[in-house]
Amino acid sequence: MNLFDLSGKVALVTGSTKGIGEAIVHRLAEHGAKVVVSSRKEDACLKVAEAINRERGTEVAIPIAANINYKEQLEALVARTRAKWGKIDVLVCNAALNPYYGSSLDIPDEAFDKIMGANIRSNHWLCQMVIPEMMERKDGSIIIVSSIGGLRGSPVIGAYCISKAADMQLARNIAVEYGPHNIRANCIAPGLIKTDFARALWENPETLKRSTSGAPLRRIGEPDEIAGAAVFLASRAGSFTTGQVIVCDGGATI
Repeated sequence: MNLFDLSGKVALVTGSTKGIGEAIVHRLAEHGAKVVVSSRKEDACLKVAEAINRERGTEVAIPIAANINYKEQLEALVARTRAKWGKIDVLVCNAALNPYYGSSLDIPDEAFDKIMGANIRSNHWLCQMVIPEMMERKDGSIIIVSSIGGLRGSPVIGAYCISKAADMQLARNIAVEYGPHNIRANCIAPGLIKTDFARALWENPETLKRSTSGAPLRRIGEPDEIAGAAVFLASRAGSFTTGQVIVCDGGATI
């Protein structure tokens, strides 16, 4: 058996209409999984799902819009996924936000709460919703897309980094509590990746050079290079990996 074969698996991926999330749904489907494309905008979800279905020549992707800040919308997302595909084998929590750039002394309470709610609480909610069925099946993989920001301090995106460090602990807690039920939980911690989310750090050639000069590979990463880690963690290839943070950063943190 191909270690990376995901045939028969159903994967729900949040924030999957662009960047890293979009790459993940494409690659999970390529390896045999049925996928749920989800973000806030229905038209964006539909566009990505249709592209995947054209690539695969059959319906393996469905679009379900949901705003991760609202528990009832996440509950509907999970319920609609089960109504269509019958189960959720793989949960990928990729959606996140960072509405503030600057000193931690000046961050408004509203921005701080928004970061913590979107980047931690929504992941906690989704895990609560899918873990019971994974326990029944004695099988499941939870993947949280964190960031190398969770491994080091920052003078300008401190709250975001706090949230990403918390995601790493969320994965560890789930791994410990539900490992006896054969549920695995891991984080992927990307470095600088060529996405709209990080556009300010790579769009200008001089800024890009500064941003990558300290990394051994001396270049920016591509979304597919994160998607590959997700395929590994979702598949039999990663069946003995749990509670870990897989850093994909071109060596920046070393």
